[in-house]
Amino acid sequence: MKPSQFPAYFTLADKLGWYGLRVVCAAVLGFLLLPIVVIIPLSFSNSSFLAYPIPGWSLRWYQELFASDDWSRAAKNSFIVAPLATLIATALGTVAAVGLARIRFFGKGVITSLLIAPMVVPIVVVGVSTYLFFAKIGLSDSYTGLVLVHAALGAPFVLTTVLATLQSFNQNLVKASLSLGADPVTTFFRITLPVIAPGVISGALFAFATSFDEVVVTLFLAGPEQTTLPRQMFTGIRENISPTIAAVATLLILFTASLMMVLEWLRGRVKK
Repeated sequence: MKPSQFPAYFTLADKLGWYGLRVVCAAVLGFLLLPIVVIIPLSFSNSSFLAYPIPGWSLRWYQELFASDDWSRAAKNSFIVAPLATLIATALGTVAAVGLARIRFFGKGVITSLLIAPMVVPIVVVGVSTYLFFAKIGLSDSYTGLVLVHAALGAPFVLTTVLATLQSFNQNLVKASLSLGADPVTTFFRITLPVIAPGVISGALFAFATSFDEVVVTLFLAGPEQTTLPRQMFTGIRENISPTIAAVATLLILFTASLMMVLEWLRGRVKK
């Protein structure tokens, strides 16, 4: 709402509150974004330490980043594990959400709570329990085990976002499609999925971010060959703080921002 569109009954206090709320929101947003903005100039520093003021400018740390075998392997692993985990999480979360939204049965609330449990269970507990279980069946120190756990962590985000989208979905469209001879699979892909696509896309974004940023479970399950970017960053911070980490962080910020803009563009096209 623009200031010129204020209702006639708005008093001076109402207008001041309208402006004050936006100032507070902008201040909070700036406070949250400040650490992200601060790290970017550090990646172009020629100093061996993360410190201000910056003595000089250089691409030294980006050169070291792209020349490092450890960082290259970590990036490769992240871009293998996160997309695979996202695909599995999106498929499972979407199917579960559609099933829960369509069918009413005893214990539905309990099952929903169990499905979203990975969102609230402490991540250390998840890491320890999955390690103890996967070690017995030979899935520890493997890409398969890492992908499965990351998918389990991301699926609840898909489930909740798709369930929220399905609250406004007209189930009569499904009934009409079935009555006209379409099978359930065709109905899902031709009727249901296009309508709930914004929720599916949002859930997939959350699932990807969850997998891409996950470090605790990776510390438990991943071996030397499955090291991801977050684990490599954690190792670098713990053993030897280097501005290379700032370079990695800057690239991840740009990648995440680009991904969000692309997904928002796709959501906009889907809504049209």
